[in-house]
Amino acid sequence: MPDAIFAHPRLAAIYDTFDDDRSDLDAYVAIAAELTPGPAAASVVDVGCGTGSLAVRLAALGYRVTGVDPAAASLAVARTKPHADAVTWIEGDATALPSAAADLALMTGNVAQVFLTDEDWIATLHAIAAALHPGAHFVFETRRPERRGWEEWTADAAPVVREVPGIGTVQERRAFLSVDVPYVSFGSSYHFPDGEIVNSQSTLRFREREEVQAGLDECGFDVVDVREAPDRMGKEFVFVARRRDHR
Repeated sequence: MPDAIFAHPRLAAIYDTFDDDRSDLDAYVAIAAELTPGPAAASVVDVGCGTGSLAVRLAALGYRVTGVDPAAASLAVARTKPHADAVTWIEGDATALPSAAADLALMTGNVAQVFLTDEDWIATLHAIAAALHPGAHFVFETRRPERRGWEEWTADAAPVVREVPGIGTVQERRAFLSVDVPYVSFGSSYHFPDGEIVNSQSTLRFREREEVQAGLDECGFDVVDVREAPDRMGKEFVFVARRRDHR
């Protein structure tokens, strides 16, 4: 079940306003150009596409894009964006993707960390492998546990206030942070102008680099590179994996 921040209609509608700096996506647009034959000939899957920021950006460049996400409310927002009609939107998880159809799979925004059990993580990797043709690439990011990024989340606990077009002033208040490594849970409450308060709670799993590589190997991927995230140097691993000819 997706977290409320993605699945609740009121929260999905304000998500882009509160997460408005998407400079992190620049690296993935560059990766798409690097690892595919070019927009006119490439099919890209955006796994956990959320409100579609990356999917529509790639579609605007001419890529054939499929965005998949289990949160219907987020997909409803995605479908309102420019170039959304050029994207194939699928409500579901990676198992809903067509087989061996894509040249590249991308998974941004630390979506890799929402899979809390080994079973769910491995099942997702198998599904992504099945959606790629042999030799195609899978690129995703995950936070480095040794950096203990959650400690930075508590450094500034002041409420965040945003003016949301068509809605008004919305305030986000951080409610709690619970750390039980490798699991980190956190929650926020969102206060709307009409007095409604909507809560969201999330849990992420921080996997070691060796754990991630072992899972990829088990599911038919070869890790060809592990990069830095240009906007978060030293804080994340960006895995570049290639689907083997035989899984």
